[in-house]
Amino acid sequence: MTAILKVDTIQDTAGNNIINESSDTITIGASGDTVNVIGTLQSNGSAVPTVAGGITNAQQWRISANLTGSQDPIAANWEEADTDGYNRLGDAMTQSSGVFTFPATGYWLITFMFTHQFNGAGSLYNSGVIQTATNGSSFGSASESYNNLYGSGVYSGNSVNFVFDVTNTSTHKVRFMSSVEENATVLQGDSGNNRTSATFIRLGDT
Repeated sequence: MTAILKVDTIQDTAGNNIINESSDTITIGASGDTVNVIGTLQSNGSAVPTVAGGITNAQQWRISANLTGSQDPIAANWEEADTDGYNRLGDAMTQSSGVFTFPATGYWLITFMFTHQFNGAGSLYNSGVIQTATNGSSFGSASESYNNLYGSGVYSGNSVNFVFDVTNTSTHKVRFMSSVEENATVLQGDSGNNRTSATFIRLGDT
């Protein structure tokens, strides 16, 4: 026999509302409660997208001194930012010879900002590239951008970004490349501000 229970409010043994319906609005739980959903939460029959976890890690690294010519990869002069007001969120990235290792799995937003100074003649290109590997060693271009420079002493800046699904911190790595057409072109670095830098933000669980 099928039973129908008609109520407006369900309470726990302490008299706190667990489920309440009023004016066609259903309230589950109360302020301070944790509501665990087992299964798939749906809205009008469609699954509600969720991102597990949340932002638990954010940090910036930069090139502390200039590098001349193409750098494949950028292996030298990396340091974590220490400009007044900066503070890392979560555990630190680690790097060795320009190869960065993530402190945790998850979806990571990687942004590479690069600044070049052209010291040649004519019109030549420069580029910045995010390179990723999922086997620990075979790096390929994940995102890249190009600038065109004309005239000696001219500066240019640009940035690229990539969302990297890091499922294994031992195999999923990232590094950065600077490619220039004129060997006298300088990749700008500075120990006091971010002229060429990498930003890592963990968006959520993989």
